[in-house]
Amino acid sequence: MPNMLIIPPTSQRSKSSHVQNRQEIITRFAPSPTGYLHIGGARTALFNYLFARKSGGQFKLRIEDTDRERSTTQAVDAILAGMRWLGLDWDGDAVSQHARADRHREIAEALIAEGKAFRCYCTAEEVEKLRADAFAEGRALRSPWRDGGTAPDDRRFTVRFRAPDTDVVLDDAVQGEVRWAAKEFDDLILLRADGNPTYNLAVVVDDHDMGVTHVIRGDDHLVNAARQAQLYDAMDWPRPVFAHIPLIHGPDGKKLSKRHGALGADAYRDMGYLPEGLRNYLARLGWSHGDQELFSDSELIEAFSLDGLNKAPARLDFDKMAFVNHHHLRLADNARLLALLTKRLEGQSTLVDGAVANARLTPAMDMLKERSKTLAEMETQAYFLIRKRPFQIDEASGKHLSSDALERLSRLRDALSAHHEWDADSLGGLLKDFAEAEGVGFGKIGQPLRAALTGGAPAPDMSLVLALLGRDETIARLDDQISPA
Repeated sequence: MPNMLIIPPTSQRSKSSHVQNRQEIITRFAPSPTGYLHIGGARTALFNYLFARKSGGQFKLRIEDTDRERSTTQAVDAILAGMRWLGLDWDGDAVSQHARADRHREIAEALIAEGKAFRCYCTAEEVEKLRADAFAEGRALRSPWRDGGTAPDDRRFTVRFRAPDTDVVLDDAVQGEVRWAAKEFDDLILLRADGNPTYNLAVVVDDHDMGVTHVIRGDDHLVNAARQAQLYDAMDWPRPVFAHIPLIHGPDGKKLSKRHGALGADAYRDMGYLPEGLRNYLARLGWSHGDQELFSDSELIEAFSLDGLNKAPARLDFDKMAFVNHHHLRLADNARLLALLTKRLEGQSTLVDGAVANARLTPAMDMLKERSKTLAEMETQAYFLIRKRPFQIDEASGKHLSSDALERLSRLRDALSAHHEWDADSLGGLLKDFAEAEGVGFGKIGQPLRAALTGGAPAPDMSLVLALLGRDETIARLDDQISPA
């Protein structure tokens, strides 16, 4: 990797200059379709989306599919699905970089015509020797064909950029001023021997043609930005504002990997996160706005700026992710959550059918939201309500169903059957009065009752369990234990 000098932004340099007033702000997200939309890519897409939406500009999507061997239709579909689930709607159609190869070749030919690129007829072996010699002499590779020559009749060629002999200086909105010495950069290949364009050429041409004004991406692209800046200058095109953000690290501070949670957006959906919860969490992963942690979408758009992007790598924190998601879960519409929850429950043979399940879940939604951080937890918390009877009671709960406890439950069953009101407050009073009449502590009532009604599944206070199950289901579950078939 080329060496580079990074100079922090000076106090005299106004960061507001990173917002260009001369034209509409246009950002882009440009993933390679070699897999799912991973969490780092999702954050990059979100930052570009927020910056564009704040200014009333455009957010565009480009699929960088020039690597035909690794690019797949399935990966494209997964990326688009991940973007849609996250709610990151882009402007216009998604652009295929591969489909624009003729335009890339056109620009390469224009650079040749202006003497800023050339056809190089070096073989792979010759290039290897040239590179070794250049390294030994502490300089960049310079092709012997950069100054012309008689082209061999029987040899294929690449098109190389005539690298300038001046340093590259980049004013990055996050990293500050970054400088590379000219000797760090070889004569870059623009077109391979098969005529296909290389990454850096394609990116510059596409960003220019799409009108991109701001390139917000991971700092693993910082060296690419130097190459791309050279091409912008060679074409006399204005450079976009570059903003290179540090990559996400795992909780241990090491490079993010699958063991840390470097998963696709679909995995977080399946784990039960809401898109608005994940958007909120990702926005704060490398961007700060005072001490505020929780944001609505409109607050995020209003507050986001490049000034708040951090230079230090962010660390993935699943506890904070769950905390943020719980906040948004509590704010979510009950009907929407019920639809998401019932979809997760579809096809489970141990549960009651949809109509009965909906009737029990609908009045329980507020309780489930308070007790759950994700839809997966909501599914667990809802299980006691919608499991089919008779059901197996777990070993720990079964210990509370002694013969004495079952006799007491039989008396409680009769009291419940005769009770006229059926709400949590009234039922709580009944349970308290029953324990006093029995002359026992409430635990002697509550523990066997919980075992009989939930089977040991997570559940709230028993008076609420009774109210949510309803009279008929409560009596039926007690009968299953008192007088098993």
